[in-house]
Amino acid sequence: MTGKAETISLIGAGLNGPLLALGLVKRGFRVEIYERRPDMRRVRISAGRSINLALSTRGIHALTEAGLWNQMWQIIIPMKGRMMHSATCELTFQPYGKNEAEVINSISRAELNIALMNAAEEQGVKIHFLQRCTGFDLKTGTLQLRDERTGEDRTLESTVVIGCDGSASAIRGEMLKMNRFNFSQQYLDYGYKELTIPAGPDGKHVLAADALHIWPRGNYMLIALPNVDGTFACILFLPFEGQDSFAQLTTASAVTTFFQSRFPDVITLMPDLADNFFANPTGAMVTIKCAPWHVECRSLLLGDAAHAIVPFFGQGINCGFEDCTSLLELLDRHGADWERVFREFETARKVNTDAIADLAVENFVEMRDRVADPRFLFRKKVELALESKYPQLFVPKYAMVTFHRIPYATALKRGQVQDRILTELCDSIDRVEDLDWSKADHLIRSELTPLELAS
Repeated sequence: MTGKAETISLIGAGLNGPLLALGLVKRGFRVEIYERRPDMRRVRISAGRSINLALSTRGIHALTEAGLWNQMWQIIIPMKGRMMHSATCELTFQPYGKNEAEVINSISRAELNIALMNAAEEQGVKIHFLQRCTGFDLKTGTLQLRDERTGEDRTLESTVVIGCDGSASAIRGEMLKMNRFNFSQQYLDYGYKELTIPAGPDGKHVLAADALHIWPRGNYMLIALPNVDGTFACILFLPFEGQDSFAQLTTASAVTTFFQSRFPDVITLMPDLADNFFANPTGAMVTIKCAPWHVECRSLLLGDAAHAIVPFFGQGINCGFEDCTSLLELLDRHGADWERVFREFETARKVNTDAIADLAVENFVEMRDRVADPRFLFRKKVELALESKYPQLFVPKYAMVTFHRIPYATALKRGQVQDRILTELCDSIDRVEDLDWSKADHLIRSELTPLELAS
C-alpha cells in the first residue's frame, strides 16, 4: 500500500468511523477523525443513543478482520430467536436459524462505540471531539470545522475526506449542492421511544435472556433486547398520530393505562415506566438513498451518510461494517487510486444497500403483525424443512441476510422467488408432514441455482 504520505480525514466517530480508521492505519495511512459530539467515554451518553444493536455475520466478519471480535464476547448476548408475547400473555418462541449456531447478538451501541474508539486510538488514530463540520469545498477538498467549545472556525486540508457522519451527514449536505445529485428520504409514519426493563433484585434478567422479545400488536409493537448487566433495552414503535399513537400518550396516566391494556405482562417489570417514557425523546426513522456517493478522488459517503435504513432487519450496523470491509478490499486491490476505488465501491454497494433498505421496511410489517399469525409461523417451519433438505438451494431470506454474506440484492431477489414457492407449497396444507416433496423438488430445482454460502 502506498498510503504512508496521505492523510485521510473521517467525519464522524460513530461506529463506522473508528472501524474504518483501524483498517486504514493498518494499510499505512494517517487517519484523523472529527466528531461533533463530546467524547462519550467522558460524558454521559444522551438518551436515544444507547439503543441495543443486533450484530450478525456481516458485522462479525468486519470485526474479525479488524482483530476485535474476540474481545466483544464480554459485551454481547447471543439471541437464538424471537419470543412473541401475545395480548393474553402467551409466549411463542420462533428460532432465527436452522440450529443454535445461527444467532444474532445483542450489543450495546455505546459499549461497542467505546471499544472501537479505544482500539483506533491505540493504533495511532487521532479523534478530535466537539469539532462540527460546517462545510466542505468539493473542488479543493478543504474542510471547514467549528470548535463547539470555543466557537472558533478553521479550515483543514486533507488528501481524502470520508463522510461517516450518519443520516444527517454534513458531507452529503454539501454534495446536495452538486448538479445532478440524486437524493430521496422517506420517513415512516412511526416513531420510537427508548425504555428500560431493570434487572431483577439479584441482578439477573427478568425475561429469557437468549431471545429478542416482541409484543406484536398489528399496528405497533414493543421489543426488548437483553443487556449484559441484567437489564433489557426496550423500544416502543408507535404511529406519530391517530389511534394508539404517541400523540395520545401525553400524560403519565395515559401511558400507564396504555401499557396495562396492551402489554400487561411487561408493565409490572417497568416500575419507572412513566418517568422513563417522558425523559427520553421520540425518535423518527428514515430511509435515505442518494447518488453519487463520491466526488472524484476527494470525498466519499459511507454508512448511513450514503444509505440510512430503518432498523427492522437489524442490519444497520452490519451493512455499515460491510461497507468498511468492501472499501478496504478495494484498497488492497487497487492501492490509493481513490477515484477508481470510490467508483467501484459505489457500483458494488449501492444495489445492495438499496435492497436492504427495502427489505428493512418490509420486515417492519412482519415484526409488528405477521409474527403473531399462525400461518406465518407455519411457513417458517416449512422454510426450515426446505433448507434442511436443500441447504445450497433454499436458504430462507432472513438467513441469507443475517447468517451469510450473500449480497443483499441477491437475498431480495431470491427471497421473492422463495416466497412464491412457499405460497404454492403451503396454501393447501397445515402440517409440515403433508408437504408435497415431489412438487417442492421440482419448484426449487427449476427456479433456484446453488448459492455460494460465505459466512
